[in-house]
Amino acid sequence: MKSLLLHPTKWKDYSLVDSGDGKKLERFGDLLFIRPEPQALWSPRLPLKEWEKSSGAFLASSDTLNDDTTGKWSLKKNLPLKWEMKYDNIKFFATPTPFRHLGFFPDQSPHWLWASKKIESFINIHDKNYSPKVLNLFGYSGLASLHAASHGASVTHIDASKKAINFAFENRNLSSFQHLPIKFITDDAIKFVKREIRRENKYDGIILDPPKYGRGPNGEIWDFFNDLPTLLKLITQILTPKPIFIILNSYAIRSSHLALHFALNEIMRGFAGKVESGELSIVEDQENPRQINTAIFARWEK
Repeated sequence: MKSLLLHPTKWKDYSLVDSGDGKKLERFGDLLFIRPEPQALWSPRLPLKEWEKSSGAFLASSDTLNDDTTGKWSLKKNLPLKWEMKYDNIKFFATPTPFRHLGFFPDQSPHWLWASKKIESFINIHDKNYSPKVLNLFGYSGLASLHAASHGASVTHIDASKKAINFAFENRNLSSFQHLPIKFITDDAIKFVKREIRRENKYDGIILDPPKYGRGPNGEIWDFFNDLPTLLKLITQILTPKPIFIILNSYAIRSSHLALHFALNEIMRGFAGKVESGELSIVEDQENPRQINTAIFARWEK
């Protein structure tokens, strides 16, 4: 079994500028930010004066560098609350969040491109008047949903956070995609899928990016290792007879992509297709670049 190592490409508005000493220096649009990166065991290559040009730094609690929820931003006073960015044909806002990221994950863009090719190929081969139905669970700020819809899919976007759904609305409007078939729903992922089973609704593609821990809109508790197996078994019941793809992505868990690979492979045994898996990463924008793992994934395709 071959392991894939994917990284962002075709980005003009994002780059990993430098890394080292447990930190990374990234460019989001025209602005630089410093964030903790425990995997950067090496030394920075750029001089300190380049790092000092940053507009902000996330200061993690010293004893919990791996906890995305612990810490705070130190930002320059003249920093805008949010600013516009673009990738491929979608526009979206970047903004420093309490969870150390900036409202989106550029390392996931290889999945967006891969899914869009699957969607377009399906439409060209089968029915140019049919929009494949894609379900994006844990959809957050909506970039995967916007990209899929802009390439021909009819998307149902689910997130437990009303704030995240509002963020996705903003990104949709910024992209002028109000005309595209995207439904934004605030709901618990497992409860929503169970209702879709009862309603006999089916999907051609599913995107999952579950957190390690989370809470639903009514206080439901999500625990990755306890709840993901249940969710995976449920989603097979809302797939069309000949689905196109499933993407399963995970951050911040102590596991290998092999765990996702074999879990996805097991539930899809009844469908003709294959599973591939590996890691997402970001690569320095310099000569002889170093590479930092960001997430693990598995994906199934027909």
